[in-house]
Amino acid sequence: MSTARPPATAFVHTSRRAFIRASLLTGGGCLLGVPLITGTANAGHTDETSHVHALNAYIRIPSIGSIVLVMPKVDMGQGTHTALSMLIAEELEIALQDIRLESAPAAPAIYGFEGDQSTGGSTSVMQCWEPLRTAGATARTMLIAAGARHWHVPVDTCHASAGDVVHAPSNRRLSYQTLATAAAREPVPTNVALKKSSQWTLIGRTQPKLDTPAKTNGSAVFGIDIKLPHLHYAVLARAPVQGSTVRTINSAEALRIHGVRHIVNEGEFVAVIADHTWAAMLGLRALAPTWNLSHNAHVQQADLVESLATASLQPGVIASTRGDPAATLATSTHVYSALYQQPLLAHAALEPMNATVHWHDGLCEVWAGTQAIDRAQAKLVLLGLKPEQITIHNQLIGGGFGRRLEVDGIEYAARIARHVPYPVHVLWTRSEDLQQDRYRPLYADRLQASLDAAGLPNAWTHTVAGSAVSQVWDGNPLKNGIDDDAVQSSANLPYQIRNLAVRFVQHEPIGVTTSWWRGVGPTRGVFVVESFIDELAHAARQDPIRYRRALISAPRLLAVLDRVAHESHWNEPLPAGHGRGVSIQAEFGSFMAQVADVSVSGSEVRVERITCVLDCGQVVNPDTVHAQMEGGIVFGLSAILKGEITIKDGRVEQSNFNDYPVLRFSESPRIDTYLMTSDEPPGGVGEAGTACVGAALCNAIYVASGKRIRTLPVVRGLAS
Repeated sequence: MSTARPPATAFVHTSRRAFIRASLLTGGGCLLGVPLITGTANAGHTDETSHVHALNAYIRIPSIGSIVLVMPKVDMGQGTHTALSMLIAEELEIALQDIRLESAPAAPAIYGFEGDQSTGGSTSVMQCWEPLRTAGATARTMLIAAGARHWHVPVDTCHASAGDVVHAPSNRRLSYQTLATAAAREPVPTNVALKKSSQWTLIGRTQPKLDTPAKTNGSAVFGIDIKLPHLHYAVLARAPVQGSTVRTINSAEALRIHGVRHIVNEGEFVAVIADHTWAAMLGLRALAPTWNLSHNAHVQQADLVESLATASLQPGVIASTRGDPAATLATSTHVYSALYQQPLLAHAALEPMNATVHWHDGLCEVWAGTQAIDRAQAKLVLLGLKPEQITIHNQLIGGGFGRRLEVDGIEYAARIARHVPYPVHVLWTRSEDLQQDRYRPLYADRLQASLDAAGLPNAWTHTVAGSAVSQVWDGNPLKNGIDDDAVQSSANLPYQIRNLAVRFVQHEPIGVTTSWWRGVGPTRGVFVVESFIDELAHAARQDPIRYRRALISAPRLLAVLDRVAHESHWNEPLPAGHGRGVSIQAEFGSFMAQVADVSVSGSEVRVERITCVLDCGQVVNPDTVHAQMEGGIVFGLSAILKGEITIKDGRVEQSNFNDYPVLRFSESPRIDTYLMTSDEPPGGVGEAGTACVGAALCNAIYVASGKRIRTLPVVRGLAS
């Protein structure tokens, strides 16, 4: 292969033990592995009879050059690469800029968490918090031991500083690179002392993101940017109705287009390969595929919504229960009911789906950005390949939001590329990306509650009806018939209610493929719970924040709620047509409260300000957390206000940002984020802002307009 191809790390797929041994002293140096959960860290010199733990992260210290972190997580703009590098650099006593990153290969037994190598659910820092710091501390300890042995001095007279081992009495120094080979021969310490928070110089302090310069000057390589020798380009068209197949194509006309080289017909999709993307797009237009439509061509949006609402009347499967809510409701005089309905949502990432694939010499090489590299490898194995024949170069991702947990983009690219001897870059057009998405499901939530003499809920029932995304994704049967994702935030209410029953009804939409979406279960669950609790507060004629306080026992949740009341000036009066609404959540290992300030004029809603208070435990990089709150809130507002995918005759009606609009700069509110000081382990932040903002917004709309939004998006709810 040509050396002119873009930077990418090639990995040889061998057994775990062979990988460790072979990588140890390549060119001199030290490779360090760390177990993910518990157990002894294992260095590369482990012999064949030693127990080797499943490894999650590696530090490689070459004899020459930067220290390498083999990154176990991918970066979609959320700052993961910088945050995880900070954990290593802190304990290893090196500058952040002295780390060079390499993407981990598909090896879930080594780099995964409980066998899962995906990046999602706001878990990256949570999962890597101790393993990566332990990796850094273990490497530092071994390097110091090597330095002491070199100088024949006691270990306790040496320390690490700025990438060197220093002998304090004589002020002699040796670089890590010089000591790397010797360090690899040192015994691996079974227990290492991690630095105390008072000793941190990086963690908790704002650090510029490592990839900012490259993303600013255009040198950063995303999947869409891949350039290879002899590269050709392809666009594809999938059947517009699920389950349909190709009827006719006009190959002769397509091949007349200058630059078109090959036509691919895979039954449920077609593709045109050409010298450049424009020729491929013209060729696809000339190909003019027609389709044998399946029975799903009869599917209509109204039918999907109605069938889901009907499903929410079914008994369902109990997900959480206590007390006797049925008896309490039957004997109560103040009973309140509500039906909340949420639409299909697309991911609509800035970078549409794409992948570059080269089948050659019995090998399949892939360049793509994926949140689940192990899942991508498994999908390629189903095409007749062996794992050792597959190399995936994971790239930066221009927005994932859960879409790239799915690997259909890589699968289709591979199926196209196997028809030709040269590498092919397969790019989805915006309309293809939007109309062939894996959508956040429709949901219907039916709730009832009764109030006691103090106006507080003494019974609460909640039926969640919708797709079981976790089953759709992994194909495994639901445990006890419950999709934990669908009932998250509903089955684990933050409120103390004596009598409660939460049920789940699995109802898969006909002709629509569902999947994860940013914020996963809490995005839909928090909206419903926080909207309904707000309804009860207003029914009881009580202040929504004081109402919530009376039902909460968790100190960290109470603290963020009190802080948001103060920072948002909750008790200050508002002019007519303005409203202020609150929402809280205890998800992703973090605690959050948000207040939305809005103005409403007729059917027009303007979000003036969002006040966000977050306790995410120990903050690694404060600037990144602020950025994630702002980005997540805007993403959530965009979906709540406008987001909706609709189906007509089995087809997605939306095709681009003109009919699937997103929030514009001029519509974005002022966002004030306040971080609570905490010594607790880190919680997740990437999705928390998205999950919390919807209810705060709709609760504020109610105060401003008297209109309770139970059907999303807001533009539809206000019109109903």
